[in-house]
Amino acid sequence: MTYTTDQLIQILDQELRANWKGERILLSSTDRMSNPVIAKALGSNKLSKVFAYQDFRAQIHDYQIQHQVSGLTWRECTFKAQTVRSPELHNQLIAVPGDKETLISAKRTILEFWRQTTFDLQFWLAEPDPQPITTAQVEQLAQEAEWVEIDATRLELYLSLCWGDPKECHYRWAYPDSKCIRIIAAANEPSALKV
Repeated sequence: MTYTTDQLIQILDQELRANWKGERILLSSTDRMSNPVIAKALGSNKLSKVFAYQDFRAQIHDYQIQHQVSGLTWRECTFKAQTVRSPELHNQLIAVPGDKETLISAKRTILEFWRQTTFDLQFWLAEPDPQPITTAQVEQLAQEAEWVEIDATRLELYLSLCWGDPKECHYRWAYPDSKCIRIIAAANEPSALKV
């Protein structure tokens, strides 16, 4: 029997708890830290917890690849009394072949939800200092994106336009190979809330 995505998430969660309770020990952890000052500051106990969990997570990633277990989870996003179900890569798992295609295939449905719920809102390019952006600019960026992700607060909707590697697209260091641009839809200027 192959474990499911949800089961792998539960296993990782249990292992993380066991690590932080000190139930897992990795004796060679200080040897792995290339900076001896940081290794001494953190201490062997904390390093052991971090590296033990990293090793276990790497084994789960190998299992995912070997058994083709998706790293995607599905969640619901509700805004203005409408709901869309969308896939996203779980932060402790990796994408396996086929996961990116699932993300790409959900793009049309998520963009339709975005259009239906934001027609009366203003758009902002999410940056440290949000910049206004037109509907036409949002549409152009959306057409260029490989897949999209969606989040909501009570008053704002957030659209992430993504390219490249699903595991790396949210990190600035991955640019230009992977990238994610965030758009905020709000009635007025967006809040300072980070989603």
